[in-house]
Order: sequence, then structure tokens, then C-alpha cells
Amino acid sequence: MENNLIQIDFLETPTDNSNTIAGLKNLWKKVLHLISNREKHFNKVWETGTEEEIFAELVFCLFTPQSKAVSCWEAVSKLAEKDMIFNSKEENIAELIKKVRFRKNKAKYLVEARKTFITDGKINIKERLKLFKDICELRKWLAENVKGMGYKEAGHFLRNIGIGKDLAILDRHILKNLKIYRAIKETPLTLNVKTYLETEKQMQHFSKNIGIPMSHLDMLFWCKNTGGIFK
Repeated sequence: MENNLIQIDFLETPTDNSNTIAGLKNLWKKVLHLISNREKHFNKVWETGTEEEIFAELVFCLFTPQSKAVSCWEAVSKLAEKDMIFNSKEENIAELIKKVRFRKNKAKYLVEARKTFITDGKINIKERLKLFKDICELRKWLAENVKGMGYKEAGHFLRNIGIGKDLAILDRHILKNLKIYRAIKETPLTLNVKTYLETEKQMQHFSKNIGIPMSHLDMLFWCKNTGGIFK
């Protein structure tokens, strides 16, 4: 699988205060071409990606909670190289993904997800997703039917395959930035479904007000914090 990390170096010598709305917009302009390229990649996954490639994106999002995204994609890539995503037991998967936190649980989630999306020995995840006309209903279904996947992971997955552009991917880094830019008054103590959807609406409102698409904000915040754009 391809390397999905795009490194940039502008954060080493910042020229503005990116903790202001004006600074955030300036930052967006600097990296807009990188974000646009990443969006094109996500769109391509859905348009031309195989069932196996789309399932690999699901596995990546199952691995990411409390783990480094880059390490999780490396783990998925290793599993794919060894033909282990669809043809290996939990314990063998867990042994290979040592850089992923809670690897035993996440190996179990991968195996459970296979059961959900494999029918008569054939992976059918793309066809299953196409049955849903409403993206929010699809996210809800994923969160309720794929073990280890909540609203954040489901939204992350749908964004990464090019069909969840207006969904929020609310992790602690995004929440921190939403608070910095006063898109939310306080960081929620817990993110149950109700508070998740309420915060998502606030982020969507913020996105509309400042003229930066929802599909760009997550990558922009990630870029601001890490100096790179990933997935």
C-alpha cells in the first residue's frame, strides 16, 4: 500500500498566529493544495478502490483509537503484504501489530468485521455501503454493527473513502482546536451520541462561518498540530 503521509515544514518557522481565525485561514491557504490532493486520494478510494482496499481502510480506523495513525497504517500495510487481513487468526494478527495499542482487542475487532462484511467467502463491504442513501444513517449503522467502531471511527472511515466529507471526526485534538477557536464553549466531558452530534453541529456551523469546508478542517487541525497531512 502507498505511503499516505505528506510531510511539510512550514510549522518550523510560523509567520502568523495560527491560534486566531485569521491565522487559521492563512494556514489553510498555505496547505490548500496538499489538502486538495489528499481529498482527491480519498475520492479515488471510493471511485476505483477494490472491496479489499475499502475494508483495509475500515481496519485502519478500527486500529486508530489511542494509537498513532502512522503506526496503524503501517500495521495495516504489513497485514496486507502478508495476506493476513482476510486469512489469519486473531492471535497471529495481534502478534504482527505490536505498535498498535490494545492490539489483542483490535485484532478481535478485525476478525469480527470480517464476519460482518464477508458473505459466502467474498468480501462485500462496498456493496453493503451503497445500500445506504443517507450518510448519517450509514455512520449510525456502522457504529451500531461494527464492534470497536463508534461515531468518530465511523466518520473517519467514511471520510477516508471519500463519502463522509461533512462529518466530524471528533477526537481530543479536534476538540482542543474547536475550543481554541471558540467553535465550542467547553470541551465535552464525555462524547456519547447526543453530545457527539451536538458538537458536530457546532463544528459544521463554525466551518460555514469561516468558509473552510468540514472536509478540510480535520486535516488542517492535524497539520497545525503535527506538521503533516495524513488520513
